[in-house]
Amino acid sequence: MNPIVKNILAVLAGIIVGMAVNMGIIMLLSLIIPPPDGVDPKDMESIREAMLSNKYSMYHFISPWLAHAGGTFVGALVAVKIAANNHLLFALVIGAFFLVGGIMMVQELPSPLWFNIVDIVGAYIP
Repeated sequence: MNPIVKNILAVLAGIIVGMAVNMGIIMLLSLIIPPPDGVDPKDMESIREAMLSNKYSMYHFISPWLAHAGGTFVGALVAVKIAANNHLLFALVIGAFFLVGGIMMVQELPSPLWFNIVDIVGAYIP
């Protein structure tokens, strides 16, 4: 296969698999650590209001951090396994993609500063 096509597929597969892993971890762990009472996890406004009123405790932030770190790691691993060359570059591209998504979520949801720092530094930046 043409190396350019293989590298493009590596990035696309890394992003898709990483997003699927991220979502899977969140869905699985929400069964173990359910959201606070009255919070609809499918409604961003409900989540935002709950964060502003401090309904979330520290352990509620375990699943998003694990999902962000796991999705980024698995996505980068998939990209590295598929890429024809420059493996580190493709792992970093996937990490950068998920980092941008993480920064967007930090701006979207009023999560605590400590979580924003731990999430951005510990889940996306190797």
